[in-house]
Amino acid sequence: MQVLVTGGAGFIGSHVCEALLNRGDKLIIIDDLNDFYDPKIKQANLEDIGKLGEYKFYQCDIRNSQELKNIFLKESPDSVIHLAARAGVRPSLAAPLLYEEVNVIGTLHLLELCREMPVKNFVFASSSSVYGINSKLPFSENDPIERPISPYATTKRSGELLAFNYSHLYNVPITCLRFFTVYGPRQRPEMGIHKFTRKIFNNEFVEVYGDGASKRDYTYIDDIVEGVISALDRPKPFAIYNLGDSAPILLNELLEVIEQVVGKKALRKFLPDQPGDVPATFASIELARKELDFQPKVPLKIGIERFVKWYREKIYT
Repeated sequence: MQVLVTGGAGFIGSHVCEALLNRGDKLIIIDDLNDFYDPKIKQANLEDIGKLGEYKFYQCDIRNSQELKNIFLKESPDSVIHLAARAGVRPSLAAPLLYEEVNVIGTLHLLELCREMPVKNFVFASSSSVYGINSKLPFSENDPIERPISPYATTKRSGELLAFNYSHLYNVPITCLRFFTVYGPRQRPEMGIHKFTRKIFNNEFVEVYGDGASKRDYTYIDDIVEGVISALDRPKPFAIYNLGDSAPILLNELLEVIEQVVGKKALRKFLPDQPGDVPATFASIELARKELDFQPKVPLKIGIERFVKWYREKIYT
């Protein structure tokens, strides 16, 4: 299969691209290599992907509809995995227009191309943040979503709604995947586990927002990749799935696990709750189990051990 992956140089994208090459798919990567974090990190990810096989790479901003169209006309992808986005709840509070342009308008450009040049499947990376301050736990795909509390969350929900439009109106097969706090090797440097590990290694203060009682459903990257590939291989007219570990843990408990693995205590600095952060995430994955054979295999302690090993070898040298 000829698969086009947007955001393929990023954290999740690079792992998905490796999985595609490992099974023999032809790979096209689109990424704008922006400066949200050091572009050298993405360049290194692309080099790692290249060790597994050949692929075509286009440095392209998904807001550029003409450039995207030229790529589609040239490559004629069979399927699209759309991972490109401006990520992160907190940064979206400072740049809501940018998040709208990339995450909504950029997604709309891709959907238009998939309508004009039909694809077998369009897999869209959504987020657990769309559930907002939903008080019902665990979060189910059938829950009403009425209170997202960040521009990032709102753009991801908008992407899902546009996806439904294009499925319903134009028969584009689309699967939306709600990722729950993905971690593992190559995790972006501003994300919690990476940031906590770095600061513990460097004897810096670890900022804990609130009292450390917030809960997150941390999901190891290998499990997420399996879910993405399964969704790619099982096109539906339209579907939404949670992809999470379904085992949320307190922030304080997460820090304790990282401390144990690193072998050093964190210097905690408690700060007020951050606007836009939700108190808890918890995925119901019954639907993904049933329809995607999704079954998380990597428990948190083992996942943290793998991440810290990668960090020691690649970063802390």
